[in-house]
Amino acid sequence: MVRDSYSSGMEVGVNNMSMKPAWLEGLMAETFFRGCGVHENRRKNEKNVFCLHCCVSICPHCLPSHRSHPLLQVRRYVYHDVVRLGDLEKLIDCSYIQPYTINSAKVIFLNQRPQSRSCKGSANICLTCDRILQEPFHFCSLSCKVDHKVYQGEDLSSILYRFDESDFAISQFEGLQMDGSEIIDDDGQITTSSILEEPLQYRSSSCSNEATSNSVISREPEMVKKKKKGHGLLPGIVLSLSSRRKGAPQRAPLS
Repeated sequence: MVRDSYSSGMEVGVNNMSMKPAWLEGLMAETFFRGCGVHENRRKNEKNVFCLHCCVSICPHCLPSHRSHPLLQVRRYVYHDVVRLGDLEKLIDCSYIQPYTINSAKVIFLNQRPQSRSCKGSANICLTCDRILQEPFHFCSLSCKVDHKVYQGEDLSSILYRFDESDFAISQFEGLQMDGSEIIDDDGQITTSSILEEPLQYRSSSCSNEATSNSVISREPEMVKKKKKGHGLLPGIVLSLSSRRKGAPQRAPLS
């Protein structure tokens, strides 16, 4: 039988709807990708799944204990937690949150990220943390949107959805191997341990054009320098030795 859950309360009553429901508070506050204390002696025990019923993060080895609960997979990109837009928008209204395309998948950052400088002088910035954004987005992360609505005293029930628990069933983790934590993405690519590929550098770090570059984050070509095998002479010395030309033969001094 298919069960529906109202994401504003789940099984916890919320009297003041300007307050965050337990699952939302837990999702944004939970620490992911740390070793599971229950399975600390097992391999691949990083906590990369969030149980929407228990409001806790769990590891792949914990899945059988949460078999009947709605489960949300969390991924990581450059030390920050992200969730696929397709999953998150089934729980909460993600409009005006800027999505990021990473490895051909659209994701939403759960929390705001530190930035080196403020971009308040820019035309379009996050209403919560002042990060530069593309038009027409107003928030850079889920927490920025939720915190802004709470600060404004708005009713969070207007952005929380009633969802089908079958969309978050344990069957979605059938590709999650206990020994390798590999998940086959929709495009057929394999993401190990739910950690998205980290680039060597962002395409831009300046406030002026960050809005046009930070929504599509890709891996730059990696330049690998290989040492030449052989003697340990410095390149300059090798060059001078190899390019040295023979001089004219010298006659023996007359006796």
